[in-house]
Amino acid sequence: MKTVVLLAVTCQLALMAPRNIPHVPDVVFPPVPEDARLSSDQLRVLSETNQDPEVQPGLFQGDMALTNDMYDLWRVGLRWDVAPERKWRNNTVHYVISPLYDTSDYVTIYKAILTLNFLTCIKFVPWDGKAKDFLLIWPIKYPQGCWSYVGRFGGPQILSLQPPNAMSANCLGGEGRSIHELLHALGIFHEQSRADRDQFVDIHPENIISEFRVNFNKESLENTTYSFEYDYESIMHYGQFYFSKGKGQPTITPKKKGVKLGQRTAMSHTDCLKINDLYGCLDKSMYHRRKYYTLCKFMGL
Repeated sequence: MKTVVLLAVTCQLALMAPRNIPHVPDVVFPPVPEDARLSSDQLRVLSETNQDPEVQPGLFQGDMALTNDMYDLWRVGLRWDVAPERKWRNNTVHYVISPLYDTSDYVTIYKAILTLNFLTCIKFVPWDGKAKDFLLIWPIKYPQGCWSYVGRFGGPQILSLQPPNAMSANCLGGEGRSIHELLHALGIFHEQSRADRDQFVDIHPENIISEFRVNFNKESLENTTYSFEYDYESIMHYGQFYFSKGKGQPTITPKKKGVKLGQRTAMSHTDCLKINDLYGCLDKSMYHRRKYYTLCKFMGL
């Protein structure tokens, strides 16, 4: 029965997809800021140390494609008054899910999209073949792993989600990693890069692969998301062993006892409020403010 339902959903979505999808090569070269660019030897280190699929792409902080200009903006957070062109127009994101995904992976991605549509005033809609700006959700072979551009870059914009293989679920063991990358595409950065993070976590540079210590740099104090408390359980937070030299060597640990760093299950209630705040969903009216606060409280972790 489950297989029949999955096939029905996939067929329905396939019928909605336009036929003039741009060609997407197996190998792409997403932008990486000069301070974070890696050599082939450094990239090989990542593949040899069995890193998380968000670390494997070797982009800025692992999974974020950024130009040098965007890297400069990262230092003050993604602010629409500074970079209005990075916001998706009319709170609408057109998307295409690659036909290369099998049925269950296709549905996993679609469930992540439905989650964001339900919990925010942002609307992900299937690309109509006409919109200039849209997401191409695709299983890129190089760089493999889970990665995305940050904010709207214009034109067809890749968001890569590596499907499962015999060794790992990779990016599609559940909806969580898809949501993580979709939030990057909307303009959200990693939680542990907040300027105030040292009040909440300890960084252990001695355990970090030396070439990747830049990925633990902090933003400046101007980040607009600081109206919300630091969120250990954020779907955007690094795990305890990201970029670790070896098994059992944590690179980041919480100052508060008994909490787990990061998860890739669902948005936390703070993640939910943060993205709604960033896109003005909380300011539309008192009704909308109450609606999204209530949804985030009861549906977020």
